[in-house]
Amino acid sequence: LYGNEGLLPARWQLRYSGKPLGEQLLSSPTLLWLGPHLGLDTQTAMELLCLIGAVLSLAATLVEALRDSVVYFCLWALYLSMYQVGQVFLYFQWDNLLLETGFLCILVAPLTLIRGSRGVREHDGVTFWLIRWLLFRLMFASGVVKLTSRCPTWWGLTALTYHFETQCIPTPPAWFAHQLPVWWQKLSVVGTFVIEIAAPLLFFSPLRRLRLGAFYLQVLLQVLIILTGNYNFFNLLTLTLCTSLLDDQHLHFWLRKADKISNNDSKLCSCLCYMLELAVWSLMIFGTIVCFDLQLDTTKSVITSRTAFTYHQLNQFLKTVTIPCIWIGVLSLTWEIVTAMFRCACVSGFLKRFCGTVQWTVFAAATAAMFTISLVPFTYIEFDSNARLWPGVRRAYELVDRYQLVNSYGLFRRMTGVSGRPEVVIEGSSDGVVWTEIEFMYKPGNLSAPPPVVTPHQPRLDWQMWFAALGAHTQAPWFTSLIYRLLQGKRDVIELIQTDVSQYPFHQQPPAYLRAHRYRYWFTELKADGSYPQRWWRRVYDEEFYPTVHLGNTFLESMLNQYRLKV
Repeated sequence: LYGNEGLLPARWQLRYSGKPLGEQLLSSPTLLWLGPHLGLDTQTAMELLCLIGAVLSLAATLVEALRDSVVYFCLWALYLSMYQVGQVFLYFQWDNLLLETGFLCILVAPLTLIRGSRGVREHDGVTFWLIRWLLFRLMFASGVVKLTSRCPTWWGLTALTYHFETQCIPTPPAWFAHQLPVWWQKLSVVGTFVIEIAAPLLFFSPLRRLRLGAFYLQVLLQVLIILTGNYNFFNLLTLTLCTSLLDDQHLHFWLRKADKISNNDSKLCSCLCYMLELAVWSLMIFGTIVCFDLQLDTTKSVITSRTAFTYHQLNQFLKTVTIPCIWIGVLSLTWEIVTAMFRCACVSGFLKRFCGTVQWTVFAAATAAMFTISLVPFTYIEFDSNARLWPGVRRAYELVDRYQLVNSYGLFRRMTGVSGRPEVVIEGSSDGVVWTEIEFMYKPGNLSAPPPVVTPHQPRLDWQMWFAALGAHTQAPWFTSLIYRLLQGKRDVIELIQTDVSQYPFHQQPPAYLRAHRYRYWFTELKADGSYPQRWWRRVYDEEFYPTVHLGNTFLESMLNQYRLKV
């Protein structure tokens, strides 16, 4: 992808203009600027950074002492360095999520090199709270944007009737999920809205069983996504964030350890908590029935559903809840900060109390700052709330935006491929008469090939091929670079398509001609007798995507020059 003879060489992103190293790092924060000072070209420097990151990650996984703030800072800086030159192949929301989570790990992890101990710190609850706040922003925004996008499939609750076959890289279970009846898939969309919009409001509940219920709802959604789609590390990372909803008592229950926490609550208090929890769940169920007009059709043994609110009512809801959500976050964070302060005050010994108070002050200030700047991307979901933010907060966000400390989220905003999954098929020929399809390892192509399971790996080229198929090739300049490299027979690029080069149809000699066509793909259906079909996919021809070209072709040369792909 980024090598000197790759699709989008990283060296193109690093223009050595003679500026001091400090200015270069500020303008584009990547350690790759150090390459020339170490006598390394960009490609070698990237390989070195990747190797260091892999070794550090493995070491931190195996050795507890290396799960340290310094190590996490190094990992965050290494991934940020790659992100800065990653271009379209690394600009996914989960890359942003990984960077933001990685930075929070710096605050949450112990700093053993200075402190010398991995014991519990009084301020741990404060910094760990940011993980829960990130999870809330991720899930709540992901649910809201599906409706604010005005996508007719989300509003019509029919999104999942298309999603399983039109997502980038489906799994084999996705084929079976696609065969489910429409009423069930519409009900699943309703469940998605409940889990992503309503359940996150329980993340900050003082009642632990409400938080635990929200936790298991999130886990259910993420597991179902993992089973039916290849979304690399995203869902695994989200599941990790979900652990912020748990407490030691529940972890002890999982591990079958004796619970050291004594329960001194009175029966009256416990009864009131149970009643309140029952009221909350009942209200959520009632709201779901009303908002989506759920009705039981006994004649057909189905549950019917429809969106029973308007776009205007949705906007009013967002205007009503966005600012209160911020204040809930403020109150929850304040509680954690005050609680941690009292813990510091109760520490025995003046020196320990003083050091604990200093640490509490530093980390509480850092947490408050992170929370404050995160309000800018969070309020993108509602324009008026964003406009009401203090200008100083917006300026602070702009100062740190290049470091990806906080980000806006909103997955599956619109459903694509409603009229059939668009798929680009590249064909090569040695004589311009006989054409052979070039099959990718992961994306759909061969109608008989089963969908793969590649989680947690993300085949970046296959993903971008999916995006390219949604528009014209001019919207994906890298595609011209792909055609050019394949005509040249560059092995590094060929291995992106087939790691076993012998499976590549032109492994002995590069094709003289290449072209690309767009097809529409659909999952096959069960046969009339209920038996399974022999193929996983069916397709129809749509249109030409890229004209027939060869090395030296006028059209190819003009595209390469236009996008500066031969620099």
